[in-house]
Amino acid sequence: AAVQNLLREGINPAHIHFVGDVMYDAALYYRERSKTRSTILHRLSLTGEEYALVTVHRAENTDSPQRLSVIVESLKRLAQQIPVVFPLHPRTRNALHLYGLTLEGQGLRVIEAVGYLDMIQLESSASIILTDSGGVQKEAFFYRKPCVTLRDETEWVELVELGWNCLAPPVSVERILEAVDRMYGKQGQVASLYGEGQAGQAIVQVLLETAGLQEMSQVR
Repeated sequence: AAVQNLLREGINPAHIHFVGDVMYDAALYYRERSKTRSTILHRLSLTGEEYALVTVHRAENTDSPQRLSVIVESLKRLAQQIPVVFPLHPRTRNALHLYGLTLEGQGLRVIEAVGYLDMIQLESSASIILTDSGGVQKEAFFYRKPCVTLRDETEWVELVELGWNCLAPPVSVERILEAVDRMYGKQGQVASLYGEGQAGQAIVQVLLETAGLQEMSQVR
């Protein structure tokens, strides 16, 4: 999609290099490290793919009592069907307190915000992900997890087009739960949207060639 946007802007095709996304490089690398360094699944007594993972932090949701209330009620309802793990962002915690909203209910696991390796383990082991985070949307795709985006729009339109992601603006509980039902267990189309996990090397090679060099050893 980015390549097509650049072409429509009139950029010379010779100056466009599709190298992939270094975020995908990092996601693959740290997923392997998280397997030995993260104990989050053990600490929460979770086994693979038996829960929904939720993150909410964007101002459009946390600054709106109506939208946040819809999200809270949706999670309570969803937790009656499948365990819900919700690492709570400090901004969201403050908003819940401000609006008098509570996250309580059987099956709803509200935990403190977690570090990167723990988050990778939670993402890669979940059945489905609900989020308003741009980064988590991509990571859901990296780990081949269906994703429901709690926003009116997404910057990653290609993930929606491939069937890995769907939009569910938090305007009603029914809309969110319908999106979860539609996406749960779904696999989208397979595509190398963000490269093969070697974007960093590809970028270095482009820079070397642009500088008239062929190998890293020529760099001083």
